Amino acid sequence: MTTKASTTKKRSRTKATAKKEVNGKKSSVLQIQNLPLGKIKPDLEQPRKTFNEDALQQLSESIEKYSVLQPITVRQLNGYYVIVIGERRYRASKMAGKKTIPCIVRTYENNDVLEVQIIENLQRQDVEPTEEAEAIAYLSEKYAPIDIAKRLGRTDNFIRQRLKLAGLIDGFKHFVRNGEMTISLGVGVALFEPEEQQMMLETMGEDFNAHQINRMIKDQTYDLEKASFDVADKKLVPKAGSCVECPFNAANQGNLFGEGKMVCTKSACFETKKSKSFLNLIEKSKKENIFLIPEIRQYWADDESNQLIISQLEKNGLKVYLLDDVEIIENPIEPTIEVIKIEYQHYDYSEEQLKAELEEAKQDYDEEFVKYNSAKENGFKDGIVFHPDSYQHKEVFVKIVEKSKNDSMDYSAPLADRKMADCTPEEQIVKINEREIRKKQIENNKQFEEVVDMIRETKYIDTKKTLSTDEMVAFSISLFENNVDYMSQQKYFSKFLVDTSKVTKVEMVENFKKNFKKEIFHKLIRYMLTKQVHFGESNHVNNLTNISFYNAMQVYYKSKIAGIEKEYAEKRDKREARLKERITVLEKQIQELND
Repeated sequence: MTTKASTTKKRSRTKATAKKEVNGKKSSVLQIQNLPLGKIKPDLEQPRKTFNEDALQQLSESIEKYSVLQPITVRQLNGYYVIVIGERRYRASKMAGKKTIPCIVRTYENNDVLEVQIIENLQRQDVEPTEEAEAIAYLSEKYAPIDIAKRLGRTDNFIRQRLKLAGLIDGFKHFVRNGEMTISLGVGVALFEPEEQQMMLETMGEDFNAHQINRMIKDQTYDLEKASFDVADKKLVPKAGSCVECPFNAANQGNLFGEGKMVCTKSACFETKKSKSFLNLIEKSKKENIFLIPEIRQYWADDESNQLIISQLEKNGLKVYLLDDVEIIENPIEPTIEVIKIEYQHYDYSEEQLKAELEEAKQDYDEEFVKYNSAKENGFKDGIVFHPDSYQHKEVFVKIVEKSKNDSMDYSAPLADRKMADCTPEEQIVKINEREIRKKQIENNKQFEEVVDMIRETKYIDTKKTLSTDEMVAFSISLFENNVDYMSQQKYFSKFLVDTSKVTKVEMVENFKKNFKKEIFHKLIRYMLTKQVHFGESNHVNNLTNISFYNAMQVYYKSKIAGIEKEYAEKRDKREARLKERITVLEKQIQELND
């Protein structure tokens, strides 16, 4: 506890050591004075605008009990004392009913006052992010980001992110202040020009929607690691220069998307470079006589976006071959155990089984590699396959599939392989319906992914409610599908789901929910408990999973476990007795040698 005497000693030490340098000159000793609160005024230009009322109340209670332990700093102006540092202590003192407050009176130039206030505020831990961003933006007019980082004890990346946040329009800053919008999302929006931010705000409507904003950011930013062009190329679009050095590359704005992550925030420039790279690809194909194959199948050739690609190739004098027209050999990638583990992560495979899969994958790789190396000897030619949307491409070997002259009119060929124009009206209806089914599938895929992304951005995981039946059903089916191998499904859960051939997947889930019992849920959990233990160097005394499993099983099999423990204990006791005898003999030999 701080006593009055110790406080006095502290203050006397403050007086004794208060000689400091101000603007490179030695100042006189700064005296602590108890000034009337009525003669003190807050600075209207003070950058700090928000004060936590609960924290103020706690501070006022402390001041009421112990007084103000650290003096505030003020300057004289027009017969009053204006606060430079310590407005929070001043407010709390008024709340505590104090008449005076300890002060240090100093002289400042007007510009110095604001800088001192900003730096003092930024060194606190509870600064409101948008106020912090605006304050750092003010300092950036005088200092470089790296210098601001050193003065505040922050990282250079932190300062750059706050500088970007300062560019957020007021409509979005409001959501950051009230906690609805995260700082990282605010920084993401601030990547765009104020006019674009305003459009995003108006599109969103009155209620804040983080998922919608994330989607808008995603639609207007581009991962440069997946670009179809060389991001270091300065000559692709000379006026734009290299993406690596571009100010619209998020990596040059403070690693806003992660350490070193290059993301383009200038959509018009990215699209220009993408289109130019595609034209260069066409020129390379013509100049070097290389096949240029779009990743399009006959089935989707009539799609509007695919027709644009096909017509562009034809306009440039290229004969168009689709994936159905060619045989392709790619450069194979050598498999690794890490890749195999990821591929079979949902299977209950042992290390030996994984190694067996790796060996099989290596055999396939060796065969593919031989085929790749002998491609040209077997009539294949150089080719490039490219994606019709992103224009990402890779070099391959290509051979045109020979077709008879009557192939275009051969209606016995599979319907999926024929163009719409080569089909009868009845067949066209079939193809139209099949395509619509496929489009619905794709839409459902995207819709589900969007819903999951939205939920992941909420605080669902922190929900304190008991699991609902639907949640237990979802968890049970997830465990069953992803963690129970086929043999165990037949052994323990043969009646888990109804006959899948007679109902849809949605109906299966509904039927399962209708007949769901907590016993099923518990059975799956118990199955997982037996499967998730660790062997090898892990056991029931050195691994958390194993220790908890061992303890849980005592309730059901205490006597059986005790029997096994007794057997091992007896072996251990005999072994330790023999060791003890051996050590005793050795100790005697040591004693005899010493004598």
